[in-house]
Order: sequence, then C-alpha cells, then structure tokens
Amino acid sequence: MSVIGFLAPGSEKSDEYRAMSFRQGLNEAGFVEGQNLTIEYRWAEDQYDRLPTLAADLVRRQVAVIVTTSTPAALAAQAATTTIPIVFESATDPVKLGLVASLNRPGRNVTGVTQSAAEVLPKRLQLLHEVLPTARVLALLVNPADPQADPQEREARAVVTNLGLELQVLTATTERDFEIVFAKLAELRVSGLVIGGSAFFTSRSHQLANLAIQHAVPAVYQSRQFVAAGGLMSYGSSITETHRLVGLYAGRILKGEKPSDLPVQQSAKVELIINLKTAKALGINMPSCGHR
Repeated sequence: MSVIGFLAPGSEKSDEYRAMSFRQGLNEAGFVEGQNLTIEYRWAEDQYDRLPTLAADLVRRQVAVIVTTSTPAALAAQAATTTIPIVFESATDPVKLGLVASLNRPGRNVTGVTQSAAEVLPKRLQLLHEVLPTARVLALLVNPADPQADPQEREARAVVTNLGLELQVLTATTERDFEIVFAKLAELRVSGLVIGGSAFFTSRSHQLANLAIQHAVPAVYQSRQFVAAGGLMSYGSSITETHRLVGLYAGRILKGEKPSDLPVQQSAKVELIINLKTAKALGINMPSCGHR
C-alpha cells in the first residue's frame, strides 16, 4: 500500500476542506485512502517553526510522496529531502522562491500547483475602491511569518499610489492579534480592509469574517469561506480546485511519473463572491451579477 505524507501549517479541523479536495483528486487518479493508499498527516497547528521537524519526520517515514498545502510547508519539505517527490500548493511564484527551475520544466523532485494570489491582490483593492468610492484610507492585513507578506505589500502599495489613496499595513501572526488589528482600524480611520493571502488567515476565515461584521468593516479576502461566514467579498483562486489538482499530481507520481516531467500547473479558476446580506447591512450598493 502506497504511503503519502500530507504536510499542512494549520490543524486537522481548520484544513479539513483542503484535505478533502486533495483526497478527491487522489480518487480521480485511482487511489482511495484506506484501500490502496495510506496518508500520514502532519499538522503544524499554526506554528510555522514546527514545519521543518514535521517534514523531516515524513522523510524518516520514507513516504512515497510529500504533499504540502502552503508555501512555508513547501519550503520546509524542499529543505528536508532532494529525493522524495514533493507536490506543493502555493500562492507565491515557485520560481522566485527557488522551489522549481521553471514552470514548464520544474527539475529535481518538486512540482505542484500555484494560485494567482499575488496577481489578484491588486484586483481586490480595486474592487474595494469601486464599492467604497469615497474612501481615502484602506488597510492591508498580512502575516509576516508567511513569505507572501512582502510581495503582497509591494503590490498593494503600487495600486493605492495609482488610485491616490492611503494604505495602512497591519500584521497578525496569532489569533490574539486579530482583536488588536480591528481595534486599530477605527483609530486609523480605515474605510475598508483587504486581507492578504495566508494559510493561517484562510484557516481563520470564520473568525476574521465575524470580526469584520462586529466592527462593521467592509473586507475582501481570497476564499469563499470568508464570504460564507459573513464577510463582504472574496476574489481569488478556488482553493478546493487547486488542492484537487495537487491530488491528481500525487496520484500520477504514485503511478510512476517523475515530478521533473510534470509542469507546475497554474489554477485558472478565479471567482468573485459577494455576500449581499452583509453589503446591505453595511449600506453598500453592489452589482446585480456575479454574486451569491
């Protein structure tokens, strides 16, 4: 029976939807957990410094493939082995990170699926500006422990400069930071919030959405889970789709294909989701199409 290592920065509860989508891809490739496949799950419980130890544990376990669900996890796995195939899901350019030599020819033992998170961040700011045309100050929330933080801040500053707006950049690495961040928004006279892409934020979508509702802050994030929990808008790649594709790639490798021969896939599915109930509560008029 084949054994796959699943390395995630979050918890089993917070990242279950990622694992489900991954298993769906495996099933499509002909592998079913408990029948012809065993999955060794390793959860960092939002403690990113645990990822290298967890990756090393999977290497000692001699799993056939290591699957990672975030950029920090992918970097930890890459540092742990140069021989075991690694399939990543990342919202950051894997070439710039050094995960692969190129998208078409990854080389070595690493390949995977990349979101368009960095590319769509400017669009989130533009969308927020469109629904808040009189706003002069917007905020960006990033997780400084995530490699995506600096690129996202640079992207955001370029956009607000072009729009003639002011940008406040706030940071959070723990749940305790969230309350502080939302309290600061009022002090800084922020009219709208863009939540940067981070696996930690995604696993806390419900908490972030509830805080946005409590503080009456129009906010936009990358995943639909945020909108389902009451957040105003989401715009970004489908997380369920990217993890399904990761499962398909892991299945192909189990069947004998090499990571170096599998081009990095770029998820083309981008979705805009709007919570009309929240928009009404905030007194915001939204378009009549492309929403739920």
